[in-house]
Amino acid sequence: MTASRKPNDSGVRLQYRLVGTPQAGKPTVVVLQFDGVSDPAGASVTLTVDAGLTLSGSASLSVPAGQRSDASVTVISQGDGLAYLNVFITQGGRTSAISIPIQTGAAAPAMKASGDIKPLPDGDNIISQPAK
Repeated sequence: MTASRKPNDSGVRLQYRLVGTPQAGKPTVVVLQFDGVSDPAGASVTLTVDAGLTLSGSASLSVPAGQRSDASVTVISQGDGLAYLNVFITQGGRTSAISIPIQTGAAAPAMKASGDIKPLPDGDNIISQPAK
């Protein structure tokens, strides 16, 4: 998968793939491929994980300029559900933030049922949520 980019991001392209299917309590390898590093100083990468995931290994990487670079990262899901591996890439003072979904188990993420479904005049439905 190629991560989407924004016009004002770091300029580094990120592609990623998961090796195998994530399973609770078992390691999943995520292969990251970086390209487009143009700053002679290279780029720095910081990795974080959402609650429900554990990152195994280093949380920071250095990416050299002028060449495609690969890195493998291992995450472990604590249970079934959706969590994200967050990749922050900094080059030349600009940062990109990419969240890689790690879906463990077959259950699709579902929205909590805390609002009321109300029809709109054009036929669409909305869920009305209470303000907090």
